Amino acid sequence: MTNPLDSTALDAAIENVHRAGMPGLFAEVRHGDRVWRGAAGVADTATGRPVDAGMRHRVGSVTKTFTAAAVLRQAERGRIELDAPVGRYLPDLVPGERGEAITVRMLLDHTSGLAEYLPYAYPSLKAFPVIAETGPESLDDHRYTRWERTDLIAMGVDAPAAGAPGSAPGLYSNTNYLLLAELLAQVSGTTAEECITRDVIEPAGLTDTAFPTGPEIDGPHARLYEAWFGKIDPPRDYSVFDMSWTGPSASLISTVADLNLFYAQLLAGKIITRSSLDRMRRTNPVISQEGRIIEYGLGLHPTEAPGQDTFWGHGGTVWGGGTLAMTRADGQRQMTVAVNLQRWNTLDASGRPQPHPIDAALEALYRIAMYG
Repeated sequence: MTNPLDSTALDAAIENVHRAGMPGLFAEVRHGDRVWRGAAGVADTATGRPVDAGMRHRVGSVTKTFTAAAVLRQAERGRIELDAPVGRYLPDLVPGERGEAITVRMLLDHTSGLAEYLPYAYPSLKAFPVIAETGPESLDDHRYTRWERTDLIAMGVDAPAAGAPGSAPGLYSNTNYLLLAELLAQVSGTTAEECITRDVIEPAGLTDTAFPTGPEIDGPHARLYEAWFGKIDPPRDYSVFDMSWTGPSASLISTVADLNLFYAQLLAGKIITRSSLDRMRRTNPVISQEGRIIEYGLGLHPTEAPGQDTFWGHGGTVWGGGTLAMTRADGQRQMTVAVNLQRWNTLDASGRPQPHPIDAALEALYRIAMYG
């Protein structure tokens, strides 16, 4: 069994991440009705303004769980069939044989074989995931670019396929979730953002969670520092950024408290039905953006340690920011951690990211937060 909250150990663990080189981070851990919130470091390296556990934050691909839940809500209403070909709904976006072979479920669990559009939208990342050959120039070029979602989808659909539809392992690709956003817009008669807000965010009672309406984060927040593997030194602030490049795939703004509330209600069957939740937790092997094989369901993935309970949730990164939200399968233990620096590892001569003290400190924080 998981140990009860140890606030002294959590305080020390979060401070250790800051001492290891993280400018600022904040977190909330829950065990039953007990809550620990903590923060360490600064929200602004120039002024020394401290971080606070109540700050709003760009949560990156944690957004995918919200989008997947909204798709399942529509499926429960009979407006979407998970095993129907996406070409039935979006023939202009995924035409021909691929549109007939790729199902909605394959978009949700990243087994569609569709490529990632990101290297095509950001030319300096063209070699991604070969990190040594990428550069951060495109981040500045596109800070205020307002992307059309269909243009981004076309980049992923037109790129060489990552694999055959339904083949294993799949490939984690944001193209899948931009297509799901277009699907939600079509079947709901509104925008995907409005559909997700109406069907997921509002019923869950999340008062500090919303999609951005401009390039800035509304409300108290930390600056987000991007290092791009030592190629931006000192790390640059990207907290002001037009998030149309990722939309309902990774653009949501939330708080650590709201994310814990969301996952608690999701895993309790209060946002989607229990049968839909069972579908979300059926996993397939998928190649992550870091090149690792992970188990991935429908907008959810598990985290397991030997001899410990299974946790479900999602991680996310944006330029300069990162989030990990995990909830134990029974809903009784939860952790959400937000950090304001990304890609802090430098590269060796062969272009591989080198271990950094932040890595070990974060892993220690995660272990204490989840398992006590």
